[in-house]
Amino acid sequence: MTSHILVIDDDPVQRRLLTNMIERLGHVAHLADNGRSGLELLERKGGIINVILLDLLMPEMNGHGFLEALAERGIDIPVIVQTGQGGIETVVQAMQAGAFDFLVKPVSPERLSIAIGNALKMASRDGRVKTARRPRGGAVGFDDIVSASPAMIRVIDLARRAAQSNIPVVLEGESGVGKEMVARAIQSASERTNKPFVTVNCGAIPQNLVESILFGHEKGAFTGATERHSGKFVDADGGTLFLDEIGDLPLEVQVKLLRAVQQGEIETIGARQPQKVNVRLISATNKDLINEVREGRFREDLYYRLNVFPITIPALRRRKEDIPVLVRAFVERFAAEQRLNQPLTLSSGAMALLTAYDWPGNIRQLENAIFRAVVLAEGNELTVRDFPQIATQIPGYVVADRSGFSWGEAGPERRLAAADRAVAPRVETGAQEKTVPREPASDTRPENAIASLSEGGDVRKLAEVEEELIRFALKFYRGQMSQVARKLGIGRSTLYRKLKDYGIDPDNPLRDAA
Repeated sequence: MTSHILVIDDDPVQRRLLTNMIERLGHVAHLADNGRSGLELLERKGGIINVILLDLLMPEMNGHGFLEALAERGIDIPVIVQTGQGGIETVVQAMQAGAFDFLVKPVSPERLSIAIGNALKMASRDGRVKTARRPRGGAVGFDDIVSASPAMIRVIDLARRAAQSNIPVVLEGESGVGKEMVARAIQSASERTNKPFVTVNCGAIPQNLVESILFGHEKGAFTGATERHSGKFVDADGGTLFLDEIGDLPLEVQVKLLRAVQQGEIETIGARQPQKVNVRLISATNKDLINEVREGRFREDLYYRLNVFPITIPALRRRKEDIPVLVRAFVERFAAEQRLNQPLTLSSGAMALLTAYDWPGNIRQLENAIFRAVVLAEGNELTVRDFPQIATQIPGYVVADRSGFSWGEAGPERRLAAADRAVAPRVETGAQEKTVPREPASDTRPENAIASLSEGGDVRKLAEVEEELIRFALKFYRGQMSQVARKLGIGRSTLYRKLKDYGIDPDNPLRDAA
């Protein structure tokens, strides 16, 4: 069905590119070069606009002003914001103001298609919640994987290719990113779709039982073996065996696993002859397997046998575009399961909060947070007050009331972003745009903001800014090195090297090391 998409962007090249992508999707594009023109077009076109694609940085009326104007007029059209600069703070503010989704420039046609499709579904739902499928333990297809980020689209594309053969696959990623779901989707899209899918968590099995559980044992093979046990390889014969946390397998078991991969046969404990099995092997790990090989904890020959087709699934904090679509899917699913009398929605403030959080437990943690909020919901809208554990972990969020949240003292990331915007404002000069530095104003700069310019008005050296940021992070996170490294986006070894290079005392970052 043809829909009408309003594109609001001051860049004519960007408008042309978006128009081409929108028309290829079978929709009609309407164009405006700033927020004020967009509002005027909305008044002229009446109710034919289905989705708005909004740039945030524009002259006359920027994206934030446009969102405020929509709220004042009571216009409830899904808005997808675009951002090319400014970090997560910009996105959070936009979603707090009511944006439905966000895109990071440059926008790929695939990502735009998903965003518009999701917005159109919401617009046509008219308050009625569709029962969401909950893939638990049964057949899971690639269509069941909720995603909007380019990184996950790439993962799904690789997984689809892997499903077309029996090639061994290793799924890499942190706990909770959805490795088992991707493995099940590979199985469902393969020729083994109606065959067994057997899961083994190698890290949860006592070491003395791993071999028996995987390969089975005969009756009387060892003390306590009172009956025959077939083993997981035999249970998965003809289908797929998913070895989760394979990096935890003992070395002596890895030898037998290597034979099973190489020759397609297993040695059951106590049996006289090896047994042939036809198993598709998918492994998963949250460890760096090549480092495990270097440390002697994982066999190199087995590593190269298993790691034929590696797929890395990024952490949720690395693909924040997925958070809004995951949140809506979980809210719909849990609301349907709880058999609520009315549809359950999520406030823009709550969505902004959930998008700002880093989710160290990834999708599993997000799912549990939504489930708890739905079960304890008192009305038909979830707000920030329904996520108290999350709100307390983000510096700068202060819960005000059930309608949303207010900003308290801003965290360091927001201070830095605010300082950067104050230093380099955008100035429009006809068709061109230039940046005009302001004179440094140390008396008005927030106390713990980091200046971009030197006292002479020049851009500061990168090393100076990096050193100051590291000192600030050490102080802000009270010397917790793991958290400092994670927030700075570097490894701990890199952090320690930089401390040495800059002569920083981690116990007292405001003075140099002796």
